[in-house]
Amino acid sequence: MRGYDSDDTGMWSYVSQEQRIPVDHPLRPIRKMVDEVLDRLSPRFDELYSKVGRPSIPPERLLRALLLQVLFTIRSERLLMEELDYNMLFRWFVGLNMDDPIWDPTVFTKNRQRLLEGKIAQAFFKEVLALAREKNLLSDEHFTVDGTLIEAWAGHKSFRKRHMGSGRGPNEPGDEGDNFRGEVRTNATHESTTDPEAKLYRKGPGKEAKLCYMGHVLMENRNGLVVDARLTQASGTAEREAAQEMVKAAKQGHRGRLTVGGDKAFDTESFVATLRELGVTPHVAQPVLAVRPGNDRYRPSAIDRRTTRHPGYQISQWKRKLIEKVFGWTKTVGALRKTRHRGAPRVGWMFIFCLAAFDLVLIRNLEAAVG
Repeated sequence: MRGYDSDDTGMWSYVSQEQRIPVDHPLRPIRKMVDEVLDRLSPRFDELYSKVGRPSIPPERLLRALLLQVLFTIRSERLLMEELDYNMLFRWFVGLNMDDPIWDPTVFTKNRQRLLEGKIAQAFFKEVLALAREKNLLSDEHFTVDGTLIEAWAGHKSFRKRHMGSGRGPNEPGDEGDNFRGEVRTNATHESTTDPEAKLYRKGPGKEAKLCYMGHVLMENRNGLVVDARLTQASGTAEREAAQEMVKAAKQGHRGRLTVGGDKAFDTESFVATLRELGVTPHVAQPVLAVRPGNDRYRPSAIDRRTTRHPGYQISQWKRKLIEKVFGWTKTVGALRKTRHRGAPRVGWMFIFCLAAFDLVLIRNLEAAVG
């Protein structure tokens, strides 16, 4: 018998959100891990809020919502609130009932500074890392380091001489920032009026210069989990300087010898010497020109056969390519190819939080593969 379309809709539902979400939904294990991490951070949240006054939106719900924004590549908080209004899966993950009102998008703007000052992203990342360590998913001996560019929320027209000032917007006709062709522009003489902390930088010869920041990651080689991260201003030495800081932090409390892989940008005498002073074996890639002595552009490598002859070096060179998956995920899924925030503190906060989300997804996938 044919069923007929009707406009009548039920007023009440007796099926809970928990029952509607499939048992094998990929968000379920992530929600379980996130709840455990947030429970550990509860004392830290108590320090950020006053003991008196009107109760705020729970910070746990704010962080779950921001995590959804990263996992589902939602480009703005306004769209996130729109999704949260009608998406039952999102409401279940955040912890909202079906009848609970959603928040104004400015809630994130008002609370961002509190979460920033409390270094919540860094604390969240460390607890996720502690969770991975408890599950025995981390290597404490073999690592890889690399950096990537994160385009700033600023355009070339905002990059002006430091002494110039204009009350008009950068896109208004007749503005001095409109025509910059043929002008020599450097970070020493110019800065962005939109985001002064962003620097003009290009990755290599023939590449376009962009206003950007530089994100740095230290990855363990067993499963490709991120164990440390930094965000700095872009420069030619930022990658090596940040790498040295992260390697020093990884070396603390570890008596054995570590190995650190890296691309050919890390094959410099100073970087290799610093790692060896720390008791770390540098498994950096050798430039192609370094193995061609007859070439006019021959540049000797900072490492030699004493390092490259071991099988561990070849394994590190193979494993180090996993770090590109980290950058690929953060830029596509995490939408960090171009940041939505201004200023190094805010961009860095979001960079660390996005890497914590990456680790959560990878932990879930690793446990699913084993189970």
